[in-house]
Amino acid sequence: MRLTDEQRLDWLRLIRSENVGPRTFRTLVNRFGGASAALDALPDLARKGGRLLLKVTSRAEAEKEMAAAARLCVRFVAMGEPDYPKTLQAIDTAPPLIAVRGSTEVLAKPCVAVVGSRNASAAGLTFAERLSRQLGEAGYVVVSGLARGIDTRAHRATLDTGTVAVLAGGHDRVYPAENEALLHSILENGGAVLSEMPMGWEPRGRDFPRRNRIVSGLSYGVVVVEAARRSGSLITARFALEQGREVFAVPGSPLDPRAEGTNDLIRDGANLCASIEHVTSVLEPLVAAGPQTNDGVEEGRPPDETEELWDELDLPEIARAPVGPVRLEGGFFEEESGPEAPVSGTDLIALLGPSPIAIDDLARQSGLPIRVVQTTLLELELAGRLERHGGNAVSLLSGP
Repeated sequence: MRLTDEQRLDWLRLIRSENVGPRTFRTLVNRFGGASAALDALPDLARKGGRLLLKVTSRAEAEKEMAAAARLCVRFVAMGEPDYPKTLQAIDTAPPLIAVRGSTEVLAKPCVAVVGSRNASAAGLTFAERLSRQLGEAGYVVVSGLARGIDTRAHRATLDTGTVAVLAGGHDRVYPAENEALLHSILENGGAVLSEMPMGWEPRGRDFPRRNRIVSGLSYGVVVVEAARRSGSLITARFALEQGREVFAVPGSPLDPRAEGTNDLIRDGANLCASIEHVTSVLEPLVAAGPQTNDGVEEGRPPDETEELWDELDLPEIARAPVGPVRLEGGFFEEESGPEAPVSGTDLIALLGPSPIAIDDLARQSGLPIRVVQTTLLELELAGRLERHGGNAVSLLSGP
């Protein structure tokens, strides 16, 4: 699949619209058969969820962002296109569009993330540099977040073999600013820099965990060199576990707070990493098997042919009920054929609260058809009243 320029513009408009995240994007495009039709449906869906006004990105705004990206030689790559990394496409929160600067060839090679403390010890920096260089020489591309400390050392060590930096902000808002020269070195040596955030976006606190899920999503495994117990590197490790990736931790002294997080990871079952062989012996069979990708979204496919796509949603007001079973992540739900009586989602909302609940359990507890469950959740998400969690779970946010 390769998008036309018009479709790419619509995709950018949709993902930049208010309350549209990766899962919602895929649901909308798969259900409505394209981003253009999904954009038309957004206001009505938001109203049904209790939101009177929803900010939908205009064509002019999207064109302005594309022009700003082009000035930096940044291009937008859509999920399902040949240049989109297959490992990243395999995760359930994969960005529909990634803004890529530099070479896309490195994104097609097997990647390993090397992350760790910003205030790393000299020993930690030395080990990160040595391990990263050896991984590069073994044919792996090292991925990291361009942060100070371990990230910086990992990138520098693999300039000659290829490295990928994932930004928490827009391409024109490099953070930290002191690493802008490193970013240019990455590009000059055939590496890549990517972001899912808009041009001009200054990174904020919550943007760094979002970046971290991409760092782990690009990689077959994540190596944590040093991390305190509240380190952001542990968030990357958690994402890796949720994504089914291997986690490696470098052990450290129990007297050093910077090793508490990595030692805890080993205690909890992470692979101990003291040499490159500890990483490559685990990853080689995984790389040989290749990433297990999901089908993502299919632009232009008719709505009545999308029942088996990832995160499938059936909206009763625009589509006939499917005759056979519909696969929805956790299993099969049989939809009754024939006319459907009007059902309200009020009972479903009453079952939701601040504690996450799996959508499968929510459907069983409510007794509602899965199409009504999915439609109600989508409307609540667009209205800013729903939060999605790992494991296909959701919870209710307090009202606006």
